[in-house]
Amino acid sequence: MEHVKTLIQSKFKSLSLVTLALAFSAIALMIRMKLNKSFFFLFLIWNIFLTIIPFAITMYLNTKPNLSRLKLVVWFVIWLAFLPNAPYIVTDLIHLKESTYHLMWLDILVVLSFAMTGLFLFYLSVLDMQRLISQKFKRISISFITISLMFLCGFGVYLGRFLRYNSWEILSQPQNLFLDILDMIIFPMQYTGAWLFTLGFGSFLLVGYYILKYIDITNE
Repeated sequence: MEHVKTLIQSKFKSLSLVTLALAFSAIALMIRMKLNKSFFFLFLIWNIFLTIIPFAITMYLNTKPNLSRLKLVVWFVIWLAFLPNAPYIVTDLIHLKESTYHLMWLDILVVLSFAMTGLFLFYLSVLDMQRLISQKFKRISISFITISLMFLCGFGVYLGRFLRYNSWEILSQPQNLFLDILDMIIFPMQYTGAWLFTLGFGSFLLVGYYILKYIDITNE
């Protein structure tokens, strides 16, 4: 219990900002629903919930000082399965095509607020996982893992946005997911759009990571 208290105190600044970002996003969404008399963007609540899961996992793991390497590897796989849900919200900007012109500015504000909150949670969770891995696996290159994570998440976002897979389907229909991924690997020239998206979105996440990494807000 004392370890949990210490963790919360050390993360107070980040948790406060996450709470503020979530509150602003929710208020902006409620104003949007009131003015537009539409519940169209209510799906953002579910998307932000999925975004919180990887952050909650790394917060939980930080409360376990005696975490074994095996348990960390298992949790890492689960964490990685949910991690693309965080940056995925950025692609919800595609729904702006459904907006009415006179209130499009509000729709942009709503989606961007959720997207930025998702990205903030994403980077905080990645930084936490970095620390956990470096503590348990001292010989592993954190830079290599981080770069790989960004592009894996870019690929994961593609699977979610364009092939409509979600994290749960890794368990519910792994054969379909595996076959689709295998097909893209074996016949890459037939899926140039997928690889271009993965490269572009992964680079976007990587640039954001290096920017945020050196902002004082992430230095606990």
